[in-house]
Parts: sequence; C-alpha cells; structure tokens
Amino acid sequence: MSLNCKAKSILCCALSKKEFNRISACKSAMEMWEKLRITYEGTYKVKETRIDILVAQYERFQMQSGETITQMYSRFTDITNGLAGLGKNYEMGDMVRKILRSLPASWTPKATAIKEANDLRRMSLEKLVGSLMAHEINMERLGESSSRKKHTNALKAAEYTSSEESDDNKSMGSSEDEEAFLSRRL
Repeated sequence: MSLNCKAKSILCCALSKKEFNRISACKSAMEMWEKLRITYEGTYKVKETRIDILVAQYERFQMQSGETITQMYSRFTDITNGLAGLGKNYEMGDMVRKILRSLPASWTPKATAIKEANDLRRMSLEKLVGSLMAHEINMERLGESSSRKKHTNALKAAEYTSSEESDDNKSMGSSEDEEAFLSRRL
C-alpha cells in the first residue's frame, strides 16, 4: 500500500496539469501507468503500425539531392531512434551498410573505399559520418576551384571573341598581325 502511494505520488509530481487530469481518477499506480502508456504509445496495433511505417521509411531511405551528410544523418537517426523507442533495433553494421547504400552514384568511389578499408560490422556510425563529411568538404572545395577555372576560361573566350571580331575588320596583310593573332589564340 505504501509503495503504491509512493509510486502514485512520483507519477503525479512528474506530470503536467493536463496529464495529471487524465490519470487523477485512477486508483493505483499501475492503472495510472497503463493509462499513460496507452495514451502515448497506443495499443499494440498502433505500435505495430508505427513500426511498420518506420521500417518502410528505413528500407526506402536514400540521400536526397541537395542534402548534406549532416542532414541525411539527422533524418536517418530520427527513423532509427523511432524504431528503437518502439522496440525494433538494427545492428550497427546493418545501419552502416544502409547509409553507404543510400548515397548517390557520385559517392560510389568513396563508399567502395570505405567498404574495402574497414570492417563494416565493427565500424561506428560516427566514424562513417565523419569520413563522409570530410569527403563532402573536399568535394565542395574541388567544386569551387573547378567553377573558378570555368569562370576564368569563359572570360578568356569572351576576350578572344571580341579580339577576333576586331581582327576580321582589319586587314591581315602583315605578318605581325598574324603573329599577334596566333599568340592570342594560344
């Protein structure tokens, strides 16, 4: 009887006013707990339905275009934490392989290198995500430098086009003009 009173007191102190109103008419701590469990977890069928939905999301999981590794990992963690909260757990190695499979085709060389260099059964998600984030930073850096090169090449092409038009207007009789034209072209 005294343990029941202590448990009821602890539950009542931990709940908000809205939640307290839900369970205030209950006679025992066990009855309070069951009412709260059904309210927040639902019945067995509700729990199974939530598990089915999250498992389907886990199986269809793919990195979206324009999404960073951090954003992708956050979505993945939401799904796996939801499943763990409902009692469905995956092995660490399975989750590591799932993330590697969810990467787009442009990441295939990196995914292959990780698979070859590591034992995926023992690899942690944090180590995998860290490696992928480092690769993402390198890809961004290389992308910026190549876009700069394309931009400067575009400017050179524009300069060449304008100088070509002016050369068409002039006569190309002298060899100096021809040498200048060739050097500009090179």
